[in-house]
Amino acid sequence: MDKNLLTLKNYAHIGDAIWEVFVREFIIFKTSNSKLMHKLTTDRVNAHFQKSMLDNITPFLSEQELELVRRARNLSIPIARKSIQADYRLATAFEVLIGFWYINDKNRLNEIYNIISQLEPFK
Repeated sequence: MDKNLLTLKNYAHIGDAIWEVFVREFIIFKTSNSKLMHKLTTDRVNAHFQKSMLDNITPFLSEQELELVRRARNLSIPIARKSIQADYRLATAFEVLIGFWYINDKNRLNEIYNIISQLEPFK
């Protein structure tokens, strides 16, 4: 498939997987305890945390990337509760960015990973 034909949902799908791999790779250098690895991973691979990461990287985003976030947060999502919906929408936007960079600009993805890995909430 031509990468120019990918939808925001395609980017979110791959972005979700890539984010989890990034987190798992980070965590394996922190501990070898299985329970702790699981906890540290699940603490970082969830809508609330991903939303907070998006909040943290927003100042580093270009106009094009901010437009991608705006479009992605307006995707229809299968969440009924309004309190969770806001976080979930922004987490989806974060996943779209990760997926977009993974497919189109791995150098930019690495720049953002470097920023994220230095953030206190991520450590």
